[in-house]
Amino acid sequence: MKAVIAREPGGPEVLQVVERPMPALQPGEVLIRVVAAGVNRPDLMQRSGSAIPPGVTDVLGLEAAGIVVAVGSRVDECAVGDRVMALLNGGGYAEYCVAQAAHCLPVPAGLSLHAATAVPEAAFTVWHTLFELGRLRSGDSVLIHGAASGVGSFAVQCAQAAGARVIATAGGPQKVAMLQALGVWRAIDRHLEDFVAVVHDCTQGRGVDVVLDNVGGPYVARNLAAMAMGGRHVSLSFLQGANIELDLQVLMRKNLSLTSSTLRPKSHAEKARLAACIRSRVLPWLVAGVVRPQIHAQLPLSQAADAHRLLEANANVGKVVLTVAE
Repeated sequence: MKAVIAREPGGPEVLQVVERPMPALQPGEVLIRVVAAGVNRPDLMQRSGSAIPPGVTDVLGLEAAGIVVAVGSRVDECAVGDRVMALLNGGGYAEYCVAQAAHCLPVPAGLSLHAATAVPEAAFTVWHTLFELGRLRSGDSVLIHGAASGVGSFAVQCAQAAGARVIATAGGPQKVAMLQALGVWRAIDRHLEDFVAVVHDCTQGRGVDVVLDNVGGPYVARNLAAMAMGGRHVSLSFLQGANIELDLQVLMRKNLSLTSSTLRPKSHAEKARLAACIRSRVLPWLVAGVVRPQIHAQLPLSQAADAHRLLEANANVGKVVLTVAE
């Protein structure tokens, strides 16, 4: 089968299509004929040389959607012929991939497989960070940074579906327009506006209950200034740096909490638990059409390098997807 690997650490040019044998099934796993694979920033990090977990394939790709063509022993969640979208430890950039059956989600009837591949990484991330760690609930206000990305736009829609009011930041008029089309309470162009001032204006000085941040660095102190008493700050990433300066007086005076998480190293059991939550809580929003993955571009598997360049340039408004089959 055809698959994409990084022949050595480096830029997008190191990605290449190679021939690999069909992956073998272990108990609890399913074999998926991949129709499309999502492109995520951890893929860029792996390509650049970041270590991958022991025993994980060097084929890139942390999510895929397609058709189940074989099942291993002790599989109850899927059957041959099922349309699934799967969270993977790797291997999505290929014609076939193996997934834990417990990490697969059924694709709703109204959702194409190409769109469905944009769901798993976003759904697992958003459910855990926004709803479990951030404890977002109906009536809350939330500030979401990088909200025009694949994960960000998914978070916006899930927060709104749960009854929260969303203030969202993005860079440039095209991204702001997309957020406005999603119906956010307030879209902020980070190049033109001070989000702390906008938050205070929107909330009459109270601040937001939850911040979902993928920027890190100097943003964290500004996020704390924009938060309400008892607010919850959840870090997804640190595009502007992992090191921060923190005023503990602000943290203590406002009774704030700071937390974070990352998805790939989580155990099989924890991912299975999250998948069960998503099936009961997030899939109904997809079925009803109130949450829809936003797709920026669909490129063939052979153009994986171009897909990586799109993400590195921060040029995407929504998700970048690699198409593998019809």
